[in-house]
Amino acid sequence: MPKTTNMKIFRFALFFIPVTCWLTISLPAQSLQDTVIDGVVGIVGGNVILKSDVENQYFQIRSQGNIQGTAPKLKCQIFENLLFQKLLLHQAQVDSISVTDAQVELEMDRRMRYFISQAGSPDRLEEHFGKSLLEIKNELRDVIKEQMLTEQEQQKITKDASITPSEVKAFFKKIPKDSIPLINSEFEIGMIVKQPLISDTEKQEAKDKLKGFKERIAKGDDFSTLAVLYSEDPGSSKQGGELGMFKRGEMRPEFEAAAFRLKPGEVSDIVETEDGYHLIQMIERRGEYINVRHILVQPKVSLLNLGKAKATLDSVASLITNKKTTFDIAVVKYSDDPGKNSGGLMINPVSGNSRFEASQIDAKIFFVIDKLKTGDVSSPVLTNERGKQDYRIYFLKTRTNPHKANLEDDYARIQQMALDMKKQEVIDEWMTKKVNSTYISIKDDFRNCSFERKWIKN
Repeated sequence: MPKTTNMKIFRFALFFIPVTCWLTISLPAQSLQDTVIDGVVGIVGGNVILKSDVENQYFQIRSQGNIQGTAPKLKCQIFENLLFQKLLLHQAQVDSISVTDAQVELEMDRRMRYFISQAGSPDRLEEHFGKSLLEIKNELRDVIKEQMLTEQEQQKITKDASITPSEVKAFFKKIPKDSIPLINSEFEIGMIVKQPLISDTEKQEAKDKLKGFKERIAKGDDFSTLAVLYSEDPGSSKQGGELGMFKRGEMRPEFEAAAFRLKPGEVSDIVETEDGYHLIQMIERRGEYINVRHILVQPKVSLLNLGKAKATLDSVASLITNKKTTFDIAVVKYSDDPGKNSGGLMINPVSGNSRFEASQIDAKIFFVIDKLKTGDVSSPVLTNERGKQDYRIYFLKTRTNPHKANLEDDYARIQQMALDMKKQEVIDEWMTKKVNSTYISIKDDFRNCSFERKWIKN
């Protein structure tokens, strides 16, 4: 594409760099204020841009190895993106767009769960930034609110943008041949899951085992030692069953219901979840977070019932192969997978659709489906997820070869690219008007930048 078009796409993409990047786990723990003398470097309407705002985003990009070109040039691009964000924020304020405290807190909790999971525990997150969780949340709250307001304003500006088939075709024709994107080989994979029956006897054996552990704990045995020796949760058993700090919404509902009722040192009754049976001991409570340890025992599946599950899927695979039923019908009739409502297709968590590149497929699954032809089903495959065994057959619905994007095979992808460009044009037109009518002040630090937009008026 022409250089100007590439720059438009870069600016549009840069806007969506999360404004919470200051809280990225990979950044140094020390505050930027230790190394940067902060100050106002720009004002849009009544909204200021601090030097630390620019430096934080720059360090974020640098930590990910995404720097292209010189540091001053990248900082100028970041600064111009921040001008754009503040312009959107100013207009959101003019338009009286609002977000509720409840919406902000919901998004806050979602991000805090992510940050804590990345750090490993609330303690490690606090240690990393030298601040309490409350201080981190207080600093994050205004940032999240601003981002939510700017996102709503941008959606308002572009809500009427649409694209016609003729515009999609025209957009594609304008892409230089050497700039047409290469589409890697992609797969659509379906699966039918058969979970073996677990008998009442096997369930009772698991519960009896935990009853024995609870009696030993009551007599003085150490909970964490028993967890190391006997818990079937590989992720926590080595830590004596300790799970680390978490809040409501992060564990199985039945597990949380029991855990949050406990007092420090107290041990729960047996708790059943889809993972198996648990004993839980409260370690500590800190505000809305708790830390517990647990012992997990999973009912064992008999070889007889495991064999029956395999035999069932053998028959299902044969019916599909011999055209006596279709995969779609077999999924509804035979699969025990909760996701069968999507037609049995595996969903790519990265893209949100059913297409996977080879690198995105679990190696064990890829080993199976790579041998299949389109429309084939595999033999039953024994899997063990979270300690639970089941059998699965995989169905290769589609496989594409690596190719340059074309309208026939990649229309939806090209349509989205064209729509994004249309939205950018709407944003560009809106910016031209608003830059001229909005108070904007840029300090000396960035007045020498080669901006795309005429932000400096004097």
